[in-house]
Amino acid sequence: MKKIISTKNAPQAIGPYSQAIAANGFLFISGQLGVTPSGEFAGADVKSQAQRSLQNLRAILSEAGLSFENAVKTTIFLADIADFAAVNEIYAEFFNEPYPARSTVAVKTLPKGGLVEIELIAAIK
Repeated sequence: MKKIISTKNAPQAIGPYSQAIAANGFLFISGQLGVTPSGEFAGADVKSQAQRSLQNLRAILSEAGLSFENAVKTTIFLADIADFAAVNEIYAEFFNEPYPARSTVAVKTLPKGGLVEIELIAAIK
C-alpha cells in the first residue's frame, strides 16, 4: 500500500508525480530543486539552491514524522560537476554520521534551469 506525503512547506509537484510516497517501510522523496514553496529559486548560486533543496527535503521528512537521521540514500544531480565541493559543504550541514549512502551525478540540464536537485530515501521507524 502506498501513502502520499505532501506539505505546503515545500514546492508542489510540477508534473504527474508526488512530493513523496511512503511504501514498504520506506519514504521515497522526489527530487527537490532549490526553489521555495512558491516556486522561486532561493538564489542564483549553487550553495543557495542546495541549501533550499535540503530545506525542502527536511520539510517533507517532517511531514512524515521523520528527520535526516532516517535517510538511508540520497542522490544529488548537478548541472555542473565543478559544483561538487560547494554542494558537499552545504550537504554536510544537514547530515550527521552515520551518513546515508549517496550518489552524485552531473546531468546536462535540470528542470527550470536549476543548478542542483536532491532526492532522498528514508527508512520509516
